Amino acid sequence: MGYVPSDYTSEAPMNHSENAFILTIACTDACGLVGAFSSLIASMGGNITEANHHTDIKTGKAFLRFVFTNKTGSADDLRAAIQPLTEKYAADCSVYDANKPMKVVIAVSRFGHCLQELIHRQLAGILPIEICAVLSNHEDMRGFVEWAGIPYHYLPVSKENKAEQEQQIRSLFQSHDAELLILARYMQILSADMCRDFDGKAINIHHSFLPSFKGAKPYSQAHDKGVKIIGATAHYVTTDLDEGPIIEQAVERVDHSVSVEEFVNVGRDTETLALTRAVRWHAERRVMMHGNRTIVFK
Repeated sequence: MGYVPSDYTSEAPMNHSENAFILTIACTDACGLVGAFSSLIASMGGNITEANHHTDIKTGKAFLRFVFTNKTGSADDLRAAIQPLTEKYAADCSVYDANKPMKVVIAVSRFGHCLQELIHRQLAGILPIEICAVLSNHEDMRGFVEWAGIPYHYLPVSKENKAEQEQQIRSLFQSHDAELLILARYMQILSADMCRDFDGKAINIHHSFLPSFKGAKPYSQAHDKGVKIIGATAHYVTTDLDEGPIIEQAVERVDHSVSVEEFVNVGRDTETLALTRAVRWHAERRVMMHGNRTIVFK
């Protein structure tokens, strides 16, 4: 992939070959499954540069991910070539251009730490996304976003216009042909219809004090309780608030000497880290859904 996926501290720009593809497969496990797909790739002149495979013992479902180069074929050619195997194994298969960054839309409110890190990593070439637009129910982040050359959409929301505002988000998402909506500390609860529309296509970040410390000041509550670990969780959005399939979590230890203000700063660091990891893995097609869980090939 051009860098070591498990190295979270020193990412380097992606460096795929000119024609590189990602193939993901989900189906019931079977003898010869891995060999069948890898042999097909080889028969087409493909060279596998990364391979991942996991079988869930309880359900018998297999998950595969191949990254490979192919000098002559296109993505459509590859989709046609794997069709017989797709039918044979009743598999859910997808082929992606590994060099094409994923188009995303980011939603933010007033806290910009996650948004700023995502923009920085895109501009530095270490996050395989194209931020098509940023939307917000506040104007606070407009200056920074427009400085980065990204369109900023102010979409205020109230009880009276929530349905209309969510439709604007849908329209914006569709107009850019985006694949992922990132809720980068977007402090609005999406409607059930919105959650269903974005099933598997929206990632949220929240502090991991839930459900213990709810309300407006969770860090103050946690500080008063004397917690020893601060964390954050990045997950897919579902109709169950903050309970969607978890993609990544980050934690930091704290002790009695840490002030409430430091709690908040440490918490924001964990939020940023967990979210950027989750977005990168999703954009690299490393995350595969399995009921209420995720399979993440790191």
